[in-house]
Amino acid sequence: MLSQLLRSEWMKIKRKGLWFLTVLGPLGVVGLTMVNYGVRKDYLLSISDDDWSVYLDSILSLTPLALVLGIVILTSMMASIENQTNAWKQWLALPVNRSSVYLSKYVIATTLLFVSSIILGIGTTLYGLTLGLGDDIPWLRIVQVSFYPWLASQALIAFHLWVAVANNNQGITVSIGVVGVILTFMAFFLPDWFLWKWPTLANDWNNPFINIVLGISAGLLLFIAGMWHFCRKDVS
Repeated sequence: MLSQLLRSEWMKIKRKGLWFLTVLGPLGVVGLTMVNYGVRKDYLLSISDDDWSVYLDSILSLTPLALVLGIVILTSMMASIENQTNAWKQWLALPVNRSSVYLSKYVIATTLLFVSSIILGIGTTLYGLTLGLGDDIPWLRIVQVSFYPWLASQALIAFHLWVAVANNNQGITVSIGVVGVILTFMAFFLPDWFLWKWPTLANDWNNPFINIVLGISAGLLLFIAGMWHFCRKDVS
């Protein structure tokens, strides 16, 4: 049953062009970094002897904003597809488990963002090589910069999916998302328990694994709460 729901979701996002957003986010991060280095390359290369570290810090400073914005747009569009076509009633009139429907949307959302992380890692590596930052490529750090924010954002995926599915008016969903993007931009001034700070990988202990553990743990709780609410929600 779940596999059939996933195939159905894939067909929907293919028709709506959500794959374009999956590619646009990471390319946007790399593109802005290219502009930054195009304007200030000499200065950035003079900051430290470790040019790769400065470069990856630049990538990481942009990634959380793109990721949170992508989560907001992706979850909102996935829910709006059902609302615009009045598909919720059609779905739930079929002999399908509501929890499976909700799970399929979460799996699709997090998978698309995982693909974005892969594209970000590839783009980051390729542009770093063209800059001539050195032969000692920090592969582990590239993986961390590309995938750790995605892991730490699981709570945000679950939260925004819950909000999107719970509201027929996606204006509310987008408004909450805009506030989230602003909070992410101000993340370094926020306490460590704020969900929107976790994708930045910043905390008082200077340990990104804390953000990952918090993101996955809170994400599981928010996913269960959202599923519980969806299973008991009347649809229109």
